[in-house]
Amino acid sequence: MAKEKNLIIIFTRNPELGKVKTRLAKTIGDKSALNIYTFLLNHTKNVTQNLDCNKAVYYSIKIRQNDIWDNTIYSKHVQQGKDLGERMHNAFEDAFLKGYKKVVIVGSDLFDLKPKHINEAFRYLDKSDAVIGSAKDGGYYLLGMKTLNSQVFKNKAWGTSTVLQDTLQDLKQIDVHLLEELNDIDIYDDIKNIEELKQLIKE
Repeated sequence: MAKEKNLIIIFTRNPELGKVKTRLAKTIGDKSALNIYTFLLNHTKNVTQNLDCNKAVYYSIKIRQNDIWDNTIYSKHVQQGKDLGERMHNAFEDAFLKGYKKVVIVGSDLFDLKPKHINEAFRYLDKSDAVIGSAKDGGYYLLGMKTLNSQVFKNKAWGTSTVLQDTLQDLKQIDVHLLEELNDIDIYDDIKNIEELKQLIKE
Protein backbone atom coordinates (compact mmCIF):
# COMPACT_ATOMS: atom_id res chain seq x y z
CA MET A 1 0.00 0.00 0.00
CA ALA A 2 1.20 3.47 -0.87
CA LYS A 3 0.59 4.88 2.59
CA GLU A 4 3.11 2.44 4.05
CA LYS A 5 5.79 4.26 2.04
CA ASN A 6 4.83 7.65 3.49
CA LEU A 7 6.02 8.87 6.89
CA ILE A 8 5.11 11.95 8.90
CA ILE A 9 7.77 12.89 11.49
CA ILE A 10 6.71 15.13 14.36
CA PHE A 11 9.43 16.91 16.33
CA THR A 12 8.39 17.71 19.90
CA ARG A 13 9.93 19.06 23.04
CA ASN A 14 9.30 17.22 26.28
CA PRO A 15 6.66 19.46 27.94
CA GLU A 16 8.50 20.57 31.09
CA LEU A 17 8.12 23.80 33.04
CA GLY A 18 10.72 26.38 32.03
CA LYS A 19 11.94 24.32 29.06
CA VAL A 20 9.35 25.10 26.36
CA LYS A 21 8.41 28.28 24.47
CA THR A 22 11.04 30.25 26.38
CA ARG A 23 10.66 33.39 24.24
CA LEU A 24 6.90 33.36 24.85
CA ALA A 25 7.50 32.71 28.55
CA LYS A 26 9.41 35.99 28.88
CA THR A 27 6.07 37.77 28.38
CA ILE A 28 3.51 35.41 29.92
CA GLY A 29 5.53 33.30 32.38
CA ASP A 30 6.69 29.67 32.36
CA LYS A 31 3.39 28.16 33.53
CA SER A 32 1.32 29.84 30.83
CA ALA A 33 3.92 29.01 28.19
CA LEU A 34 3.72 25.36 29.23
CA ASN A 35 -0.10 25.48 29.07
CA ILE A 36 0.05 26.80 25.52
CA TYR A 37 2.69 24.32 24.41
CA THR A 38 0.66 21.43 25.89
CA PHE A 39 -2.39 22.69 23.97
CA LEU A 40 -0.34 22.84 20.74
CA LEU A 41 0.99 19.31 21.30
CA ASN A 42 -2.58 18.01 21.62
CA HIS A 43 -3.57 19.96 18.51
CA THR A 44 -0.68 18.38 16.56
CA LYS A 45 -1.74 14.93 17.74
CA ASN A 46 -5.34 15.57 16.66
CA VAL A 47 -4.18 16.78 13.23
CA THR A 48 -1.89 13.81 12.59
CA GLN A 49 -3.39 10.76 14.30
CA ASN A 50 -5.86 9.86 11.53
CA LEU A 51 -3.65 10.64 8.53
CA ASP A 52 -3.29 7.88 5.95
CA CYS A 53 0.46 7.37 6.45
CA ASN A 54 2.91 6.04 9.02
CA LYS A 55 3.72 8.33 11.94
CA ALA A 56 6.78 8.92 14.12
CA VAL A 57 7.29 11.22 17.11
CA TYR A 58 10.80 12.40 17.89
CA TYR A 59 11.23 13.67 21.46
CA SER A 60 13.79 16.32 22.38
CA ILE A 61 15.07 14.54 25.50
CA LYS A 62 13.50 11.17 26.25
CA ILE A 63 10.66 8.94 25.13
CA ARG A 64 7.46 9.00 27.17
CA GLN A 65 5.45 5.79 26.97
CA ASN A 66 2.14 6.80 28.55
CA ASP A 67 1.56 10.23 27.07
CA ILE A 68 -0.74 11.71 24.43
CA TRP A 69 1.09 9.89 21.60
CA ASP A 70 -0.53 6.46 21.30
CA ASN A 71 2.13 3.75 20.92
CA THR A 72 -0.11 1.84 18.51
CA ILE A 73 -0.25 4.86 16.16
CA TYR A 74 3.15 6.54 16.55
CA SER A 75 6.60 5.03 16.64
CA LYS A 76 8.70 6.83 19.25
CA HIS A 77 12.28 8.05 18.98
CA VAL A 78 14.70 10.52 20.55
CA GLN A 79 16.18 13.31 18.43
CA GLN A 80 19.90 12.77 17.81
CA GLY A 81 22.32 15.58 16.99
CA LYS A 82 23.92 18.79 18.21
CA ASP A 83 21.56 21.29 16.56
CA LEU A 84 18.15 21.26 14.90
CA GLY A 85 19.64 20.69 11.46
CA GLU A 86 21.60 17.62 12.53
CA ARG A 87 18.60 16.23 14.40
CA MET A 88 16.31 16.64 11.39
CA HIS A 89 18.94 15.19 9.05
CA ASN A 90 19.29 12.09 11.21
CA ALA A 91 15.51 11.60 11.39
CA PHE A 92 15.17 11.86 7.59
CA GLU A 93 18.16 9.59 7.04
CA ASP A 94 16.68 6.97 9.36
CA ALA A 95 13.33 7.13 7.52
CA PHE A 96 14.89 6.68 4.08
CA LEU A 97 17.07 3.82 5.35
CA LYS A 98 13.85 2.13 6.48
CA GLY A 99 12.51 2.32 2.93
CA TYR A 100 10.11 5.25 3.07
CA LYS A 101 9.59 6.97 -0.29
CA LYS A 102 8.08 10.24 0.93
CA VAL A 103 9.02 11.78 4.27
CA VAL A 104 7.49 14.92 5.76
CA ILE A 105 8.53 16.61 9.01
CA VAL A 106 6.52 19.11 11.07
CA GLY A 107 7.00 20.85 14.37
CA SER A 108 4.50 20.86 17.20
CA ASP A 109 3.82 24.57 17.70
CA LEU A 110 1.37 25.32 14.91
CA PHE A 111 -2.11 26.48 15.89
CA ASP A 112 -3.16 26.71 12.21
CA LEU A 113 -1.87 23.31 11.09
CA LYS A 114 -4.57 21.13 9.50
CA PRO A 115 -4.55 17.60 8.02
CA LYS A 116 -4.89 19.16 4.55
CA HIS A 117 -1.41 20.72 4.82
CA ILE A 118 0.22 17.32 5.37
CA ASN A 119 -1.94 15.53 2.80
CA GLU A 120 -1.11 18.25 0.29
CA ALA A 121 2.61 17.84 1.02
CA PHE A 122 2.49 14.11 0.25
CA ARG A 123 0.42 14.76 -2.86
CA TYR A 124 2.82 17.37 -4.23
CA LEU A 125 5.75 15.02 -3.66
CA ASP A 126 4.30 12.96 -6.52
CA LYS A 127 5.46 15.64 -8.92
CA SER A 128 7.89 17.84 -6.96
CA ASP A 129 11.26 16.88 -5.47
CA ALA A 130 10.63 18.72 -2.20
CA VAL A 131 7.82 20.53 -0.39
CA ILE A 132 8.17 23.36 2.12
CA GLY A 133 5.57 25.01 4.32
CA SER A 134 6.89 28.51 4.91
CA ALA A 135 6.42 30.19 8.29
CA LYS A 136 5.72 33.90 8.75
CA ASP A 137 8.89 34.34 10.79
CA GLY A 138 11.16 33.43 7.86
CA GLY A 139 11.55 29.77 8.79
CA TYR A 140 9.46 26.78 7.78
CA TYR A 141 6.92 24.62 9.59
CA LEU A 142 7.04 21.65 7.20
CA LEU A 143 9.66 20.03 5.01
CA GLY A 144 9.01 17.07 2.73
CA MET A 145 11.47 15.13 0.57
CA LYS A 146 11.69 11.99 -1.57
CA THR A 147 15.47 11.65 -1.24
CA LEU A 148 17.84 12.90 1.44
CA ASN A 149 19.26 16.31 0.60
CA SER A 150 21.83 16.80 3.35
CA GLN A 151 22.72 20.36 2.39
CA VAL A 152 19.43 21.81 3.64
CA PHE A 153 20.38 20.86 7.19
CA LYS A 154 23.81 22.49 7.17
CA ASN A 155 25.04 26.05 7.76
CA LYS A 156 21.71 27.46 8.95
CA ALA A 157 21.09 30.01 11.70
CA TRP A 158 18.18 27.98 13.13
CA GLY A 159 15.42 30.05 14.67
CA THR A 160 16.20 33.14 12.58
CA SER A 161 14.44 34.86 9.68
CA THR A 162 16.93 33.61 7.05
CA VAL A 163 16.24 29.87 7.34
CA LEU A 164 13.62 29.63 4.59
CA GLN A 165 15.57 31.68 2.03
CA ASP A 166 18.80 29.79 2.78
CA THR A 167 16.97 26.48 2.40
CA LEU A 168 15.39 27.48 -0.91
CA GLN A 169 18.84 28.53 -2.12
CA ASP A 170 20.12 25.01 -1.32
CA LEU A 171 17.23 23.52 -3.31
CA LYS A 172 17.33 25.84 -6.32
CA GLN A 173 18.46 23.05 -8.66
CA ILE A 174 15.35 20.95 -7.98
CA ASP A 175 11.58 21.42 -8.14
CA VAL A 176 10.18 22.71 -4.84
CA HIS A 177 6.49 23.26 -4.06
CA LEU A 178 5.61 25.89 -1.45
CA LEU A 179 2.58 25.30 0.76
CA GLU A 180 0.39 27.96 2.36
CA GLU A 181 2.28 30.17 4.80
CA LEU A 182 1.45 29.57 8.47
CA ASN A 183 2.53 31.11 11.75
CA ASP A 184 4.69 29.34 14.34
CA ILE A 185 3.84 30.21 17.94
CA ASP A 186 7.05 31.66 19.38
CA ILE A 187 6.34 35.06 20.92
CA TYR A 188 3.34 36.90 22.40
CA ASP A 189 2.61 38.65 19.08
CA ASP A 190 1.90 35.21 17.61
CA ILE A 191 -0.95 34.55 20.04
CA LYS A 192 -2.35 38.02 20.75
CA ASN A 193 -5.21 37.54 18.26
CA ILE A 194 -5.96 33.90 19.17
CA GLU A 195 -8.55 33.85 21.96
CA GLU A 196 -8.26 30.09 22.47
CA LEU A 197 -4.57 30.44 23.38
CA LYS A 198 -4.94 33.67 25.36
CA GLN A 199 -7.42 31.90 27.64
CA LEU A 200 -4.58 29.58 28.69
CA ILE A 201 -2.59 32.44 30.18
CA LYS A 202 -2.84 32.18 33.97
CA GLU A 203 -1.81 34.76 36.54
